[in-house]
Amino acid sequence: MIGQIADVPSSLVTFASYEQRSKAKMSLRKQTPSDFLKQIIGRPVVVKLNSGVDYRGVLACLDGYMNIAIEQTEEYVNGQLKNKYGDAFLRGNNVLYISTQKRKV
Repeated sequence: MIGQIADVPSSLVTFASYEQRSKAKMSLRKQTPSDFLKQIIGRPVVVKLNSGVDYRGVLACLDGYMNIAIEQTEEYVNGQLKNKYGDAFLRGNNVLYISTQKRKV
């Protein structure tokens, strides 16, 4: 019975083809963290430190140690703006995460 499906419920056949479509879609969207970071250079970001402090600004550059340079930097503590800096350098071992920030309209 090569090439034929015998005694297989149609719901399983539908599921298999759905699964194949899902895998195909996911493979188109696969992205490594490194790819993501390369794409967001020059875009507004939020960098949260292990201390809970957020820094918001434009991502200028970063390296493999997650050392980050940000331009037009704003420092937020407990959600409140505390300080503004032109450029800031954040040491990678203090970084909890980097997130893209919606552009201000």
